Amino acid sequence: MEPTTTPARRTGGRSAAVIHNVRTAVEELVEEKGQDRVTVPMIAERAGVNPTSIYRRWGDLPTLINDIATYQLDPTRPLPENGDLRADLTAWAQEIVAHYSNPVNAALLRGGASAAGEQQSYCLRNRRIEANLFLERYPDSGVTAEDILDLVIAPIIYRVIFLPWTLEDSTAEHLVARLFR
Repeated sequence: MEPTTTPARRTGGRSAAVIHNVRTAVEELVEEKGQDRVTVPMIAERAGVNPTSIYRRWGDLPTLINDIATYQLDPTRPLPENGDLRADLTAWAQEIVAHYSNPVNAALLRGGASAAGEQQSYCLRNRRIEANLFLERYPDSGVTAEDILDLVIAPIIYRVIFLPWTLEDSTAEHLVARLFR
C-alpha cells in the first residue's frame, strides 16, 4: 500500500500536529546535519513523538523523506490560472524552481528520489497529476503530459540533483519556451 500525505483517520487535532512536527523536524535536521545523517530516532526526538509513530505512518525513513520532499508542492494546491497554457506552465515551473532552490528542499528531493527505487517518486507522480490538470484546461494545446515532464520538469529536477548552481530565475521561462518551439 502506498503511503498517503494526509492523515488516515482525521485531518485535525493530534494527527495533524504530529505530521507537522515530524515534517518540521526533518527539514531542520536535514538543514543542520545533511540528509544522509538523519535517522528516525533523531526525527522522533526532535518532533516529540515516539519512533513507532513515524514507522506506523511512513514505514521507513526513505518513504518519510520522499513524502517530505514534495508535501509543500501538493497537487491539490491551487495551480496558476492565467488563461493561457504557456503562462500557466511558466508560473508553475517558476514555483518548482523556487521551491527547489531552497537547499533543504533540494536535499530532500535527492533523498526522496533515491528512496523511490523502482516505485514512482511522489515528486514525479505529483508533477504528472499537475501536468494533466493543465491539459484538462487546455485540451487542444497539442502538448502532452509527457512533453511537459520531459521538457520542463525533468531538466529542473536534473539541475536540482546534479547542477543546483545552474537554477536561475529564468530557467522556467526558457524551458517552457522550448516546449512551445
